[in-house]
This record gives sequence, structure tokens and C-alpha cells, in this order.
Amino acid sequence: MGERADTAFKTTGSKWLLPVSEYLGFPLDQVNFLTCQLFAVAAAFWFRLYLSPSHTNPLVRHAVATLLGITFLIFCFGWYSAHILTVVFANYLIIINADINNVHNPGVDEFAGSLTCIPHDFRDELPSLVRPSFIEYLSYNLNFLSVLVGPCSNYKEYIDFIEGRHISRRLRQHSGACNGQNGYDKTPDLSPLNAVCRKLLVCCGCMLFFLTVTRALPIKYNVDPHFVSHAPFLTRLTYAFFSIQAARPKFYFAWTLADAVNNAAGYGFLGLDENGKPSWDLICNLNILQIETATSFKTFIDNWNIRTGIWLKTVCYDRAPRHRLALTFILSALWHGVYPGYYFTFITAIPITMAARAVRRSVRHCFLGSKDLKLGYDILTWAATQLAICYTVMPFLLLAVEPTMVYYRSMYFHVHIISILATIALHQKHKPKEPSDTTKMFSPASSSLSSSCLSQCQPVHSNNNDKVE
Repeated sequence: MGERADTAFKTTGSKWLLPVSEYLGFPLDQVNFLTCQLFAVAAAFWFRLYLSPSHTNPLVRHAVATLLGITFLIFCFGWYSAHILTVVFANYLIIINADINNVHNPGVDEFAGSLTCIPHDFRDELPSLVRPSFIEYLSYNLNFLSVLVGPCSNYKEYIDFIEGRHISRRLRQHSGACNGQNGYDKTPDLSPLNAVCRKLLVCCGCMLFFLTVTRALPIKYNVDPHFVSHAPFLTRLTYAFFSIQAARPKFYFAWTLADAVNNAAGYGFLGLDENGKPSWDLICNLNILQIETATSFKTFIDNWNIRTGIWLKTVCYDRAPRHRLALTFILSALWHGVYPGYYFTFITAIPITMAARAVRRSVRHCFLGSKDLKLGYDILTWAATQLAICYTVMPFLLLAVEPTMVYYRSMYFHVHIISILATIALHQKHKPKEPSDTTKMFSPASSSLSSSCLSQCQPVHSNNNDKVE
């Protein structure tokens, strides 16, 4: 009972649901979060059906979305929400007062974009002199659809959604399938109901897994003094592997539920697939199958927290003149927060990514001669990738310095050592080559084609190809 009271004391948000928290044995902040997100699903359906853009002024939709979002913030975080509100207001002052050219320089983008993606969207999506109104900016940053857990979305897409152009514009990009029409009379049903139900079903599966498996494999047991001092290395490695695997469904749950909330409101329409059926994965934040079967560090990263990865690539990786990989991972750590574990994770990811690149370039081609060799290579790289991810993200979940160092020492820093040695050993084997005339001729076109395909393809592979390759 004392532990629960302590949990409640540390929660800055509402304590109305403390009896529910004590009854279920869940931390109060998690109960508050889940309550808000489930309420958001119902509110999103209401928002789409009763505040549809066909008979509601965009200003009303902006205002309602913002007020609900601020209510969620205060309910979940209490006075801590003042931090988020202050940053949003400060960023808006920067946007309306700074020279439009300065707003889009990398330094300002990285500062303002630590919370939002809107500076980038102005540069690429809107006329150079257009700035959002105050209510548009508040709505984009604080709307109830994504204020708690994302995903990060495109400003122009969001404004199209509020003003009722979201689906029609996406359908026009599939004019071949729609015979040049807007698509409504050619597509029998564009309702997001099926997509929302499917994603809520995934959430139920993740919640069930969390209740039955995740809670039975606590992350903190990896640094339990008795376990660390008495268990053999392989036992510690095996437990670390399975505890990290078991920790993922809570992230799957949160991001999939957030995606369902947006879809329920009518936001997130990607277009029509090859069978002419509507897809609602425009702002999907993860690909569970690709994550669990990833055979490279890159594939895992490209399919995890996709929307934030796209933002990091656009804001930092594509702009940095040198050391792009390191700067991107460091910015990601800053974006996540102040816990030391975040910095351990993303700094550790730098040599691992470099080693993965070098090994892939050096040995992969040797295993492409036969299906059996390729299968063996895939199995080996899957295991290596999952173990490397396990080692990398453990500090992210442990958060503090002391448990992180306990874990690293229990693992003998083996992934750090192996990745650094592999990077050094293979560095000389693949020196950068000057691009050929053919490459120079076709590179811009390829880049342009990739960008044009971005809006019609899932962002998993098209946006992040350069992030770790």
C-alpha cells in the first residue's frame, strides 16, 4: 500500500482514478494515459461524424481539437503540462517574429522541431511568406489526436484534414485507379471503421501479452545483484533477450492505439492499394512484422517510431555536412529527454550502426549464391540484430546511470568492443569512391522520384534509406 501511495504522490496528473489504479495494480500515470486514449477513440468518432468539415467551420474544428488536447495534457501531467505549453508558445513567437529564411535554418529547426515538425513543413510545403494562424499552430501541436503519444504528422496534411481536403487530395494521387475522378463514386467505402477495428484488435493482443508475459519478465531483473553475480553469462544474455522482446508490446500498444485514434477522426488516409481498397496507414508509426523479423539494424530502425525517424532524417541527417549519423543519434537523444539512459542508448547505436554497415558491405554478397546460404545468413543476422538491439535499448528502459553500468559490466561491454573492432577492421576495405558520371547524371532524378513516391508508399523504407545505410 505504501508503494502505491508513493506512486500516486509522484504523479503530477489527476488523482481521480487512484482507486482504479490501486485496484488494478497499475501506476496511476498509466491509468490516466489509457483513460485519455480510450476517451480519445470515442471523441475521434464524434469529431468525424458530428464536426465533419462539410458542415463545421475549420475554426471550430481547430478549437475543439485544441481544447480537448490541452484537457488531456492537464489530466495526465498536471502542472508539468506548463512545460509543453510554454515550448509551443515560444516556438510560435519564433515563427511569427523571425525572418522566414532564418526560421528554416538547421539550428532553428532543431530547436523548434524538438517538439514539432512545423518549421520544416513551412519550408517545403507552404508558400514562403505564409505563416499559420495562432489557432492553427495550437491545433497542430496540441490536438487531442496526437498530443500524448504522437505520431508526428505533416502540417499540410493536418490542415487538409481539418479543412476537409485530406481524402480528396490523397485520392487524386491515385487518379489512374479512379479514372481522374475524386474517387468517391468509384470507391464503395472510405470509412476508417475497418482500419480502426483492426488496430484496436492489435492493441488488445498487445495488452494481453503485456499482462501475461511482459510483467513476468521485468527489465530491472537484468541488474538484480543476486542475478548478476550468480547467473552464468549465457543465462544473463538469454534473459536480457527475452525481457527486451517482452517489453516491446507496450510500445506497440501505445503507437497502434494512437494510430487508431487518428483514423477514427478521419485522419491518416494513405490512398488506395493495388486492389483498390482504402489504406489508412499514412501516419502509421511502426511495422510490427518488419521489426520482429529484422535482419539488420537499419531495418529495425526504419520500422520503429517511423514518423520521428522521418523527421530526424529531414531535419538533421539530410542537412548535416559531416558526421551525419552521429549528429542524428545525438539529436534523437536530446529529443527524447534528459534521462541518462537515452544518451547511453543512442551513443551506443553509433558504433553498432557503423559496424553493421561495414559487415553487410563486406560479407553479404558471399551468401547470395544459394537459397540455403541466404537462409543461413538471414537467420544469423536476425539473431545478431535482435541481440544488438537488446544491448542497445536496455539503458533506454533502465534510464539511470548506475543500473546501466551494472548491465554493461555484466555483459562485459562485448557489443561495444565487437562493433568498434569490426568498424576499424573493415574501414580500410571500403573507402569512399568518387561517383561516376552516370551516377551524377541520374542521382538527382532518382532522388526526385523517391520523393514523389513518398506520399504513395509506406514511409518505412522510402524515407529512411539513408539513415543507417
